[in-house]
Amino acid sequence: MMDWKEGLSGGVHLLDAAPPSGEVVGGAAGEVVGGAAGEVVGGAAGVVEALAPIPAGLEALYARCRSIYPDQPNPLQVTALVKLGGPDPLDYISMYANPGNPKLNIPSHWHYVSFGCSDLHGDGRVHEQTGPESPSGFGFELTMRLKKEEGEKSPPTWPAAIMQALSKYVFQSESVLCVGDHVSWHCPLDNSESRVQHMLMGEDPQLGSVTTPNGSVQFVQIVGVTTEELRAAQHWNGIGVLDIIKRMPSAGGPWMVTDMRRGESIYELEPSVAEEVENGIENEGSNLSGVSARIAWAEAELGNMVPSSPQSLRTDFDQESEVSPRITHVESEQIKSTLQKGLMQGTNKGCITRGMQEEKAASEADVEGNIASTDSAELFVTRRLESVHLTINLESGALLPLALRGRLKHGRHFTFKSVVDIGAVTLVPPAVAGAFVDATCPYASRGPWLQIFIPDDFLPVMAVDLADLADPEEVTLPATFRWPRQKLTITVVAEEI
Repeated sequence: MMDWKEGLSGGVHLLDAAPPSGEVVGGAAGEVVGGAAGEVVGGAAGVVEALAPIPAGLEALYARCRSIYPDQPNPLQVTALVKLGGPDPLDYISMYANPGNPKLNIPSHWHYVSFGCSDLHGDGRVHEQTGPESPSGFGFELTMRLKKEEGEKSPPTWPAAIMQALSKYVFQSESVLCVGDHVSWHCPLDNSESRVQHMLMGEDPQLGSVTTPNGSVQFVQIVGVTTEELRAAQHWNGIGVLDIIKRMPSAGGPWMVTDMRRGESIYELEPSVAEEVENGIENEGSNLSGVSARIAWAEAELGNMVPSSPQSLRTDFDQESEVSPRITHVESEQIKSTLQKGLMQGTNKGCITRGMQEEKAASEADVEGNIASTDSAELFVTRRLESVHLTINLESGALLPLALRGRLKHGRHFTFKSVVDIGAVTLVPPAVAGAFVDATCPYASRGPWLQIFIPDDFLPVMAVDLADLADPEEVTLPATFRWPRQKLTITVVAEEI
């Protein structure tokens, strides 16, 4: 499953978190210290590469780091063994020792900084040349702050592997990671028994943003969070959860330092947070405008709409539906281009679930303008459907209550983007303009894109009927929900089929 921001401008659920291969050495003398993610060398550009001129974009980022760490001009650094086309998109990851700030309850920690998501070279070899007035490359670099364990003399290298994995997602999907986004990792970030198993994206409190000769760069900090905190970000918004984390030293504090030994969520550290988050959801709704999902849909008579077993979903995914006609390669590429501008892109490999905050500049009440504004959207005529059956995997289906309560109730649309093809399903409330469904035509498709109109009087009924999905561990699969009067059926199935 994968999530994306309002305005529907990118994101995907696809990467394995396997660390890149390479030798790890440390210090100017090349002392072997162990590790996993690439080759670690001392020096701003690495011992081996010290004689090479430093590109202007890279030098601007180094200068920003030197302003924070003037006493560490030669930090340990993970460097990709093969640059410019190798398997690891980040050329370098520097690792600094940060003393913290006892007065602000900020502990000493390791500070990781990536180099490669932005345009380091400015000559078109990796990123399109834009100029100083535009974002450099993807417009950001990743950072992470990891609490230093007692007696720890060198930084762990697993954060570098996570940064490489996230960067692979960025390069493969041509999307960006923004402040407020979340990434579902579904396992402890360091492969331990930690409760910290997911990530939010915040702005690095020290590095902030910088202007380079190749454009602007924002330093986006990875913040480790628990499952409960991830759900709060999904149901409300990531920035709100980050603000709560910043005021709690034990959860990360103002510099959002990740502590892999943290045993309590923000709800346990401060019980009043539950009411704060609940009020945020009720009053503001959710900034999560969509997720990627294993989803299939078909038009059929109600009596024939329920799969006889979960295995039937495989047929839905592997065979083309009669409402999704075969198209040419050119048409397929055009539609993908449209959906990449409005939905998710890339492929799913079941590892990362990335969620993004909505863009406030985009109109929350305009589906057509956000998704189907290009010529390729007109390749298919709009087809009216009499009935609809959705089949969806549990992880994505568990967000249906969120979609109804946090989005449609507040007049906002919510989209499930298929991770196995270019299809998408958008739930549309009456307040959304530009949709090709309405009260007189509640179900309609435009090629592989289905829209479902949810009237105001039907929304609370669906919310009550689907409430159990909010606790997916209690759901018996396959679970089928039918609304015969509306001619709508939803079947939730297991993740692996």
